[in-house]
Amino acid sequence: MSDIGGQAVIEGVMMRSGNVYAIAVRSPDKEIVCKKETIRELPKPLKWPIIRGVVALGQALSIGIRALLYSAEASGHEEEKPSDFSLFMTVLVSFVIGIGLFFLLPLYGTKLLGTIYSSISDSSLMFNLVDGVIRVAFFLMYILSIRMLKDIRRVFQYHGAEHKVVHAFEAGVELTPQNADNFSTLHPRCGTSFLIMVMLLSILVFSLIPKDWPFIEKFVSRIVLIPLIAGLSYEFIKMSSKKMNNPVVRYLSMPGLWLQKLTTGIPSPDQIEVAIKALTETLSKDSTREDSAEIKTHVVG
Repeated sequence: MSDIGGQAVIEGVMMRSGNVYAIAVRSPDKEIVCKKETIRELPKPLKWPIIRGVVALGQALSIGIRALLYSAEASGHEEEKPSDFSLFMTVLVSFVIGIGLFFLLPLYGTKLLGTIYSSISDSSLMFNLVDGVIRVAFFLMYILSIRMLKDIRRVFQYHGAEHKVVHAFEAGVELTPQNADNFSTLHPRCGTSFLIMVMLLSILVFSLIPKDWPFIEKFVSRIVLIPLIAGLSYEFIKMSSKKMNNPVVRYLSMPGLWLQKLTTGIPSPDQIEVAIKALTETLSKDSTREDSAEIKTHVVG
């Protein structure tokens, strides 16, 4: 049994199956170049429910950064490989900005609104509902802003190609650009769905924080609870991908699918070809795979 997951990168796609991942990139001379890597097997305690979601998120970030660096070099977008220090600082700054934009500012904005509307400050649920709405609004504005960039729109097209190819593989059809193009660019296991689920679940989890706590304690508690929320969100995505015929599950999954309309684009046949190459290269090296038609849930895209 194999995991099938992936990520769009610069002019290419990364696909992961079990403990193997492959990155396929369209080079400046229009050839498809690939890189394959093996991931160390995790000990069983790290595969337990909730915990595995946090571990999967950490792995996805690590592999994603490596895949982006390789794709930037292979596609000709980056001539010189950044040093480990510059890469560390880039990740650190991005993390700090993300915490500030999606946690600190919404919390502070909600606090200010609470001084105007007592109904917000008097109810922990209402406070966190407003906080969550502001957080989602910031996220949507961020997506809409980067979508205006030409390079990001191409990444989103490769994101759509990745989903089409995974759908085609799961359906058991021959992996050709023509066959894959018949499938949707939306997928219930997408990382976009994971992110929106994190934001929605955070409203419920953060509501457990006493409303009379000082501002700084509320902020720190949000950071501390991120792993728990990520683990719960992962379990929901894992479960929902298998039960999309259930009307309740399908309804709860809709926000993630709606948001994917912003983070995916309609790919061209040559982009789908790159995604197929990434998947076939991954599966050809995945010695743990018993049946290519049998798939274990893994976050896609």
